Amino acid sequence: MKKNLMTVLILALLIVNIVLTSVMLISIVGTNKKTAQLVDNITTAMNLELTVPGAESAANVSLTDTEVYNISDTMTIPLKCDPGAKQDYIMFDVSLSINKKSKDYKTYGSSDTLSGYENLIKDAITATVSAHTEEECSEDMEGLKEEILKSIQDLFQSDFIYKVAISGVKFG
Repeated sequence: MKKNLMTVLILALLIVNIVLTSVMLISIVGTNKKTAQLVDNITTAMNLELTVPGAESAANVSLTDTEVYNISDTMTIPLKCDPGAKQDYIMFDVSLSINKKSKDYKTYGSSDTLSGYENLIKDAITATVSAHTEEECSEDMEGLKEEILKSIQDLFQSDFIYKVAISGVKFG
């Protein structure tokens, strides 16, 4: 009889253990789901802050939908310098990447049309670059490209030009 009583006691403790484990599992899973949702919301908010406006559209333009317009002359631009200091210059060639699928491509995008606006584009580039020193230009060329792109997009009030390429950079 002692053996049966001990078996019943062990069985009762086993059932209590299973019930308590189930209750604990249900409460932890609910809390875990809420925590996972909170982490997802935080990562979504952080991801929004890490993206650059306009970068998504530039990444989505394929090479077949891109037309490249080269500014005809090498640009020589005087850079900002201290009064009395030697005047520094920068020389480079500029190419503009144009999205052929953009709604403004028909208005501005063809090479013939853009050649009519080339002096305005050069003026926007000159105004942007001449506000920087030689050190600023050489240290942050990508930032300079972004500023030039923004000034050209502001000029046309459109983002059909989605990338600026600068090549053959020389300082003097």
